[in-house]
Amino acid sequence: MDVAEVEESLFAASDAKLHRGMCSVLSGIVCKVLEIFPVLEAARPGSRSGIQALCAVHVALEKAKNLLQHCSDCSKLYLAITGDSVLLKFDKARSGLSDSLRRVEDIVPQSVSLQISEIVNELEATVFSLDQSEKQVGDEVIALLQLDRKFNSNSNDNNELETFHQAASKLGITSSRAALTERRALKKLIERARIEEDKRKESIVAYLLHLIRKYSKLFRSEFSDDNDSQGSAPCSPTVLGSEESGWSGGNSQTFERQLSKLCSFNFKPIRKRSGPLPVPPEELRCPISLQLMYDPVIISSGQTYERICIEKWFGDGHYTCPKTQQHLDHRFLTPNYCVKGLVAGWCEQNGVPAPEGPPDSLDLNYWRLELSESESAKSRSNGSISPSRLKPVKVIPLEDSIVEEANGSEKEEESGQDCEVDTFERYHSLLGILREEGDMKKQCQVVEQIRRLLKDDEEGRMFMGGNGLVEELVRFLSLAVHEGTANSQETGAMALFNLAVNNNRNKEMMLSAGVIPVLEEMILNPESSEPASALYLNLSCLEEAKPIIGSSEAVPFLVQILQSDKTQQCKLDALHAIYNLSTNLLNIPHLLAAGIIERLLHLLADHAWVEKTIAVFINIASNKSGREQIISAPGLVSKLADILDIGEPVEQEQAVACILSLCNGDEKCSDMVLQEGVIPSLVSISVNGTNRGKEKAQKLLMLFREQRQRDPSPVKVEKPPPIQVPPKSSEGSLLTPPRKSNEGNLPTPPRKSNEGRLPTPPPAPERRPMYKSASRRLGRGWSSIWKNKPFSVNQY
Repeated sequence: MDVAEVEESLFAASDAKLHRGMCSVLSGIVCKVLEIFPVLEAARPGSRSGIQALCAVHVALEKAKNLLQHCSDCSKLYLAITGDSVLLKFDKARSGLSDSLRRVEDIVPQSVSLQISEIVNELEATVFSLDQSEKQVGDEVIALLQLDRKFNSNSNDNNELETFHQAASKLGITSSRAALTERRALKKLIERARIEEDKRKESIVAYLLHLIRKYSKLFRSEFSDDNDSQGSAPCSPTVLGSEESGWSGGNSQTFERQLSKLCSFNFKPIRKRSGPLPVPPEELRCPISLQLMYDPVIISSGQTYERICIEKWFGDGHYTCPKTQQHLDHRFLTPNYCVKGLVAGWCEQNGVPAPEGPPDSLDLNYWRLELSESESAKSRSNGSISPSRLKPVKVIPLEDSIVEEANGSEKEEESGQDCEVDTFERYHSLLGILREEGDMKKQCQVVEQIRRLLKDDEEGRMFMGGNGLVEELVRFLSLAVHEGTANSQETGAMALFNLAVNNNRNKEMMLSAGVIPVLEEMILNPESSEPASALYLNLSCLEEAKPIIGSSEAVPFLVQILQSDKTQQCKLDALHAIYNLSTNLLNIPHLLAAGIIERLLHLLADHAWVEKTIAVFINIASNKSGREQIISAPGLVSKLADILDIGEPVEQEQAVACILSLCNGDEKCSDMVLQEGVIPSLVSISVNGTNRGKEKAQKLLMLFREQRQRDPSPVKVEKPPPIQVPPKSSEGSLLTPPRKSNEGNLPTPPRKSNEGRLPTPPPAPERRPMYKSASRRLGRGWSSIWKNKPFSVNQY
């Protein structure tokens, strides 16, 4: 690989968001070092100093690459305010590369030494510096942070947002997609700061995240005013600083009214127009009571409420978030100490008494929210959408004037870029087309676009699921099944699949919309097996769906796929779906009736399927009938024993857990397992296996030991009476009574007579059946281990 190829691959990976000049220079140098690095390794220095020098080059390269990656992944805003720190890191990376390369010059061939010398000279001549425009942006954002920390009451919310807008525009954050990317980068920084327990960094990044969220509303809001002229374009925040440049007063007033709705997260008081009393920021007020929160708590949707208010909401039987109407996975409450501290700080700064207790009565807003929730539920049940929820969402691109001046080809190119079109507006448009009764081919194209958009958009799944997309996609899939078009069926099924990813609420709506009967018709077409199995897999993750799927035709379909000629991915989806279904005890009889044992037995021969296959066996073994079929399956116990010997640690862990489940309470199965000679393998796993494998192996060894010790020998009853056991004398002597022994004290063979000696003790107990002899001999060999080794008593 030449230098150009290395540099292209490396810098494509970094694609710096900021400090591109420094990144470009450092990336070029790193690429040159990477090109000769294989030669440096091939030199194989034998001395300690040579090895250390080579390691130093490797470490310096890694630090340089990490720095480039940091500039690629990090937030633009954070890179701007930490410009001096980033510059210092670039200087350190340059010095590290230079020093480490000097140390290896003497241990490489002359030709390579010359290349190293050139690189070192280039490094020494390199002077990194910050881009002045980026440095200015960083200073502006830092000044904004400092103003906030000083609680400057003279600055207002509009000025704050205007300053931030100008800084964000200079950094290229000029579209909803760019703002979304910035928010995600800031969230990652907050998570990292929490892991590192860096409170200062966390507070700074949290404030930046608040600003970018507030700034992002400009891309999701539609400005409208009765005084505006019809067709007037929405204005950007720059109108506040450009009124003297010819902007209309109407537009300026419109934007000011819009900004007044964007409440501040900092502690600056927001004055009412009618008086000087400060109004608490929206983030510090409970969305239900509309009052400052005394005991703020977080629910699973991420929203914060007053504890007593949300408890009443839940107590009235609601399972949704009052503010977002999102269905909640659980109703646990987590105290929000951060907001509690912010409330105290705001009250102190503005001279307002801090709340001394929860609100005495709920505001009328509670009943408004409850009515909204009931109307939302009613609209979903009727298949209609509330007009307020279907309000068009318009993007406000800051480069409107540039787009208008662009030529036709540029417009076509820009219209194809998602970053210039608001995603939610596109969702509304596609949903409207899908609702129209029209050409099936056109609808298929729309569903394909929806599938692609939902693939990596979690917010989009929530938004579209709550606006009726589930019902429309199920209807589309039903039409495709009736028409018999395999391509449309695949498109519809995979769109539903993406809509259901990590979203139980959408899965529940799919069940209510009747997706299972549609899938039962769909699987009649062999060409649709793969998308159907994928959708079954996704739905089987929902607890409520497991018994519904298990009692349908899905079980025979999924079991049959395991031994079909379908693709590997299709079989894997089917196996994972079967595993999910097997966790519900009601589904096990259906799986057994479909012949799951025989299908899984064949999969054990393939190493790639062993782990998940045994996991299904473990679930089936929890059922008595399933356990009996597993034990009676020819060769199954033997294959499990083989896995104990030659399997991977995780596979051994699964095999031990399965055998333990089978043998617990079943001595016949224990005998079958012991006949396979598993004791040495179990002892090895109990010492060298995974933590869970060790625990299961110890439990299984303990089980075998306990069964041997308590041994009431119930099998003796099935054997001939003991009187027939004594052997005959070879000399033809008379047989002695059963209670007397003809053996002496010496260990002589039983066939020899021992007359004339002292009376012998009573006869020893007769031998056990032969099928237990092997396990008994093995048991004696490991008795010391059983006696001395501690065992865990945890259950599987």
